[in-house]
Amino acid sequence: MSPRLFSLPLLALALGGFVVGSSEFIIMGLLPELAADLQISLADAGLLVTAYALGVVLGAPLLGPLLDRAPRRTAVIALMLAYTLGNLACALAPDYHWLLAARLLTAISHAGFFGCATLLARDLAPPHRRASAMALVISGLTIANVLGVPLGAWLGQSTSWRMTFAAVAMIGVLTLLAQLYWLPTTARPVRSAAGSWSGILRRPVLHALLVCSLSSLALFTVFTYISPLLRDVSGFSAEQTNWALLLLGIGLTLGNLLGGRLADKGVRHAVPLALASSGLALLGLFAFGQLAVPTLALLLVWGMASFAVSTPLQLLLVEQAGDSASLAATLSHAAFNLGNAAGAWFGGLWLSAQLGLPHLPLFGVLLLGLTMAVAWPLPPLRHQGSAEAGQPRPAH
Repeated sequence: MSPRLFSLPLLALALGGFVVGSSEFIIMGLLPELAADLQISLADAGLLVTAYALGVVLGAPLLGPLLDRAPRRTAVIALMLAYTLGNLACALAPDYHWLLAARLLTAISHAGFFGCATLLARDLAPPHRRASAMALVISGLTIANVLGVPLGAWLGQSTSWRMTFAAVAMIGVLTLLAQLYWLPTTARPVRSAAGSWSGILRRPVLHALLVCSLSSLALFTVFTYISPLLRDVSGFSAEQTNWALLLLGIGLTLGNLLGGRLADKGVRHAVPLALASSGLALLGLFAFGQLAVPTLALLLVWGMASFAVSTPLQLLLVEQAGDSASLAATLSHAAFNLGNAAGAWFGGLWLSAQLGLPHLPLFGVLLLGLTMAVAWPLPPLRHQGSAEAGQPRPAH
């Protein structure tokens, strides 16, 4: 019988999401300390973030075809092991270049892990809860933004940035043990590496991947510069800004789970509706960003709406990709990361053009309008209670 939602196997997968999310974002709060310790500039330290994003993008097409041929339990555990060793290598890196290489290699396993973990969660859940199970794995990443990142930054600032990476590696070891004991044995898919790409090149899959990138671009155009916006426009102090970002992180977590529920309910236009809600929240942030209480409420709504698109998009991808499901799920994270990088660049262009930080949410609204128009013709999700052809089942 399939495990229920919030079972031990799904918890083990969500813990993996927490480890990956913590390691991905934790470095942003440690750049000054890291730059001072390694005697490099902040710009060079920032390349560690770029290298990670590049590693995710490169890792998706490299690992995807291989993962399509491996039992998902085996793949998840192997990728978690690689990620844990990568964080240990970061903690022990003797200089900047070794750290840069360690971050790049660690990131390669990022997309592969989430691709396999979300598909394994889908396989383990009851048919009518598959999207929610996938969202539960992604919630590990969002919870990392709420808890793991600030705690890791505090640890690194109090001791050393190396201790933060060592702590992530230790949590990775515990997660590996949980996965070894709790994840059931799964069958080996019968697929070829060449066949993996045949499902990706279909129009619905490419369409969904484009929406992944556009939705992330619209989010990160504003999200990248949310701290200066809250300080300079809303008038928040540094401490108040941290609390506001915590509230935004809670919204992201709730939105991810909400997206899973929308997909399970078979909402026809779940993605465009979430994008429209995000646009309305940004429009409100533009109009009422100078007022503290409305700003906090709008941040919560914006976070929920922004991450409600993730799970429906990923479920649609794996449904449309057929036998290329593992590669499609892996490529979705590459697409999201491309959008992250492009969004930061677009926001920087807006500010460099002297168009004003207070007006940045309006730019986000325009990008969301474009994304919603592109997303509206997406095909509907299949009925979640129906069996999916070619889907591997846990071996009993």
